[in-house]
Amino acid sequence: MKHYQMYIDGEWLDAVDGARLESINPASGEVWATAAIAGEAEVNRAVAAANRALKSGPWAEMNATQRGKMLRRLGDLVAENAHLLGEIETLDSGKLARETRAQSAYVAEYYYYYAGLADKIQGATLPIDKPDMHVFTRRVPIGVVAAVVPWNAQMFLTATKLGPALAAGNTVVLKASEMAPAPMFEFARIVELAGFPPGVINVITGFGEPCGRLLTSHRDVARVAFTGGPETARHIVRNSAENFAVVSLELGGKSPILVFDDADVEGAVNGIIAGNFGATGQSCVAGSRVFIQSGIRQQILDKLVERAGQICIGDPLADDTQVGPLCTREQLDHISAAVKDAVQEGATLLFGGKRPDGLDGGWYYTPTILDCPHQDIRTVREEMFGPILSALSFESEDEAIEMANNSDFGLAAGVFTANVARALRVSDALRSGIVWVNTYRAVSPIAPFGGFKNSGPGRESGIDAIYDYTRTQTVWISTSAEPMANPFVMR
Repeated sequence: MKHYQMYIDGEWLDAVDGARLESINPASGEVWATAAIAGEAEVNRAVAAANRALKSGPWAEMNATQRGKMLRRLGDLVAENAHLLGEIETLDSGKLARETRAQSAYVAEYYYYYAGLADKIQGATLPIDKPDMHVFTRRVPIGVVAAVVPWNAQMFLTATKLGPALAAGNTVVLKASEMAPAPMFEFARIVELAGFPPGVINVITGFGEPCGRLLTSHRDVARVAFTGGPETARHIVRNSAENFAVVSLELGGKSPILVFDDADVEGAVNGIIAGNFGATGQSCVAGSRVFIQSGIRQQILDKLVERAGQICIGDPLADDTQVGPLCTREQLDHISAAVKDAVQEGATLLFGGKRPDGLDGGWYYTPTILDCPHQDIRTVREEMFGPILSALSFESEDEAIEMANNSDFGLAAGVFTANVARALRVSDALRSGIVWVNTYRAVSPIAPFGGFKNSGPGRESGIDAIYDYTRTQTVWISTSAEPMANPFVMR
């Protein structure tokens, strides 16, 4: 059985107390690997290593251009090893191999993007209101970064944190999810191969208590970048009171997709399928609230049911599989109960709602479509993190906007319409950090990613993200030929 050690200060280590967790293959329900669990000793060791690398040694002495070259090297190696990274992620999380491989290959672009930005971080000369003073600002690394990454989209969510953090000159402790940590340890091997000095990137895993708490409250951690759920985020915010770390949060969503009568039917159906059944619905931007204008409602629903019946469910390593298993048994139980509750609350089950035949060994659930008469239904209110689509109808544009905004979350939204003016009006009115028009689930290192409301205040990707990993330092230089005046002699 495969065993993964932690990567700390350039060394591969087990926990001092020998603690391990078992990692389960969601496609079979069987243990396939183990991983060392970080406790207090390992968290302290990882943060100390990152702090040393930040202050002294090869990384601290590198200029920004040199850091950029190292990031480009990392991107090259990620691209070269995308197949391996993808397959390990599939074994550990159940995500489709063709998706994890493609995603791993594409995240190289994030490292290239931030490699190019590394020596573009600029300060300014200030037109100060004092005589004989030259004053300027510069951006300096914020410090040790704790990057907490969930099990879904691990390579992507690592790159959005690691890319700007390293480009700005910081050092990082990456905490992998205890649910599926193996891909992060495989990634650590690539970090080692890329030649990063010891301590610059450290990779650990562990449970929220004590690992997560100790890491996010550590006195030497200056920045916490977290992707996950709101409840965990509340703990992290409280933890940050101990170190006053800057905290960014990306907390998932309950994203609406709005389909107007004039929308291209095929495009809208493809967007809804991608938004709900892509990644088996286990995506923070899943468009699981689908609002369809009444004139096109039945046509869209009929197409969705037809397409859902054609989806191939099975082994996530197989190239023809379109929907794989859920990551955990707990998630399977959660969505099974939610669908039953939805039907009791008035929803009509149009398709799915059960375990697929012949796949009893893993944590599979059939893509499910619910026709919901109102929004006070569990699958409409809660983030499902599974292949559950809740469809509702609307009459007017104003009604659609009101319904779409009726959520505690605000990460993403989709709008399908042929009317450009409507697309602009609706996009402006939606309380979502991302709005896709006539498309869905598109990402880029150039485009900021983040939400409103309970989806969290953080933004990742884009130019501005690199500044979130710096602090402004102001430098005052006296240009006077005279010495500084005696402060106790008033003139």
